[in-house]
Amino acid sequence: MNQLLFDRSTGSLGPKAFARIQTSYLIHAIQPVPGLRFNGGEKEILPVDEQGNSLPLPAGETKIWAHQAGANALTIDIENRFLVSGGADSSIRLWDLDESDIRFKHTFKPRCAVSRTSSAHKFGITHLSFYPFDSEAFLSSSYDHHLKLYGTETLQVSADFDLNSIVYTHALSPIADHLLVACATQHPAVRLVDLRSGSSTHSLAGHHGALLSMAWSPTLEHVLASGGIDGTVRLWDIRKSSGSLGVLDMEDSTGITGTDGMGRSARAHTSAVNGITWTDDGRYIITAGHDERIRVWDAATGANTLASFGPTLKNGHLSNLPLVVSPTASTSVGKELLFFPNEKEILMFELHEGRLLKRLKVPGPNMAAVRSRTGERNIRNRVTGLVWRGQAGGIYTAHTDGQIRAWLPRTTDDEILDREEEENSDAFGNNENEGTKRKRQVLDDVFQNLTRQKVTFG
Repeated sequence: MNQLLFDRSTGSLGPKAFARIQTSYLIHAIQPVPGLRFNGGEKEILPVDEQGNSLPLPAGETKIWAHQAGANALTIDIENRFLVSGGADSSIRLWDLDESDIRFKHTFKPRCAVSRTSSAHKFGITHLSFYPFDSEAFLSSSYDHHLKLYGTETLQVSADFDLNSIVYTHALSPIADHLLVACATQHPAVRLVDLRSGSSTHSLAGHHGALLSMAWSPTLEHVLASGGIDGTVRLWDIRKSSGSLGVLDMEDSTGITGTDGMGRSARAHTSAVNGITWTDDGRYIITAGHDERIRVWDAATGANTLASFGPTLKNGHLSNLPLVVSPTASTSVGKELLFFPNEKEILMFELHEGRLLKRLKVPGPNMAAVRSRTGERNIRNRVTGLVWRGQAGGIYTAHTDGQIRAWLPRTTDDEILDREEEENSDAFGNNENEGTKRKRQVLDDVFQNLTRQKVTFG
């Protein structure tokens, strides 16, 4: 770090290169932070082993979780401050991530929550997303067939849409002037809901079977990608009468095959497609399917780039799979990172080569006891939600065991300060040395500032 600062001060390293080196370093340093916990305030239950037998809690540990029935979804606002979580019991909670100035140890409590009233969802939450231009509102979808719009401050429902089938996910364009919400449901057509008029405008037909994934282009406001259980990924221009732009074909590595968009032979995956995202420059589309494959596509030509991610992938649940790609400006050109929820771990890949860089193991047992209105049951723990909080803010994940977990950059400076704190604690009891405390405060202030502000390299 000192060498980088020296090179920057002497002019031998430009500001863009310096920023990329630093942000890339922070992303690669992401680790689990068990000291950051989320307490939804529900009563404690005991953990179980793989045979279903109750286990005692470790001495001095109190069992807490964000959603006792399981956490299904997460979203974070554009200021990277407010986190909204949705539970398997239809509960929704709002968390203020700036609640603590300490980065590695704090127990968050909900700032507010959706109570079980007639306006709340009746079944589990499937997806959450903030309004793309400010943090005043967010959307939720559910197994109860409804898409709802909430006010962030009050958590009151301001709009409710009944789509008459399970809504697996929904998507809002991050750049568009229109306020169309694309919904992936059990129905084989893409459903478009207009938030301005409060009505379902039209549908985009072409898939054969339910839809599981949806994502708008980050650069073209009328272009949308959708994936379904038929193994196809379709591209749409919502301004066209037919809508269809084409179908991604895993056999096409040149992008010159072409399609009318209605053929059944061209498929992106051999099984259901339940994960879609774009790089933030709109140049590449990333898809994941039940065939346990990830594919990277050239968005301009539709060509399969043939990136190979190896045999380690696990993906087989009938739900939307959250994929996160690091911002293109935060790494060297062509070196974006993909975070993939692989059941009970998060895999960090180099996007274009498919090279596995890191396996982030989820702490805790493989089996967990959850409690809902129908009683207590044992479930296999896995990652269900994944959101990016920025270069310094790391990532946050939701899990079927009801926990929300934080994964933050942990640098060499942090490790040095931790050792100093331990040494000072041994020497002076619980009183932390003032010098170490000042160092920790300075470092935390730097990271907090990086988290609150969006880093740009214009």
